[in-house]
Amino acid sequence: MAGGDDQTELFDDKSFGGKPFEVIDPGVQRVPFVFNSPHSGRIYPQSFLRQSRLDGHAIRRSEDHYVDEIFDFVSDFGAPLLLAHFPRAYLDVNREPYELDPRMFDGPLPPHANTGSVRVAGGLGTVPRLVAENMEIYRHRLPVDDALARIEGIYKPYHACLRRLIAHTHVAFGMAILIDCHSMPANIRVTGSTQRPDFIIGDRYGTSAAAELSRVAVELLEAMGYTVSRNKPYAGGFITEHYGRPARGLHALQIEINRGLYIDEGTLLKKPAFAHLAADMRAFVTALAAHVDDAAAYMPLAAE
Repeated sequence: MAGGDDQTELFDDKSFGGKPFEVIDPGVQRVPFVFNSPHSGRIYPQSFLRQSRLDGHAIRRSEDHYVDEIFDFVSDFGAPLLLAHFPRAYLDVNREPYELDPRMFDGPLPPHANTGSVRVAGGLGTVPRLVAENMEIYRHRLPVDDALARIEGIYKPYHACLRRLIAHTHVAFGMAILIDCHSMPANIRVTGSTQRPDFIIGDRYGTSAAAELSRVAVELLEAMGYTVSRNKPYAGGFITEHYGRPARGLHALQIEINRGLYIDEGTLLKKPAFAHLAADMRAFVTALAAHVDDAAAYMPLAAE
């Protein structure tokens, strides 16, 4: 399953090869998990790069570098992995569909656009104005139709695909657990402390997933020797908030991995420790699934 060729007709650039995103399908799904990597895309259309004032290295600062590769084992495990090929700097699907900054565009935005969100004010809307460290992406204003084409041609099909995966899982298993996979800069600190966590587990302060699931996720990572924070400073974005409905058996967790564990943030090259981290993530997912599989302990969460 993937973004189809018909979706690329809205674009003047074919560099996504008809697949702005894809699902790594396990064939037979054996666990009630869906994994999502919305920010690890690293195909940059030439038309987009011509619009940008940033060089090919700087514009990559917003990527969740290689997160799709860290979790590429999950199809062997029996879970689907949805991953983006388009970069976050081009389109951010972890936002509402129309969080748009009117200062970025020539022409009026549609009346339903959310132009006043905190994320828009920070330059991090659906079509971002900035990459990390407040670097402006674009040389000039964009045509409004450019932004709307990205939303219609990629954002909406991406979320339609994610909804299908979650719905199929929920029907098949009576519950669905979305793991939204991200990375964070190595210098991120927990507010009010000097702690630089290795991982952050986000559940929108208990509203997007059962407390037991979040607790177990934190404890499993801590048992591996990692420093883990819960919801601080990242509690989860639009995806976690939108799809997590624990009272209906729909649980959504965001996992943030400290990039310093596995890449050199200057060169963006993988460290030798990348393989160790990937192995730890396999062990983590296996243990978390074993907990979920203990129906007597876990199934009551669907009724919370």
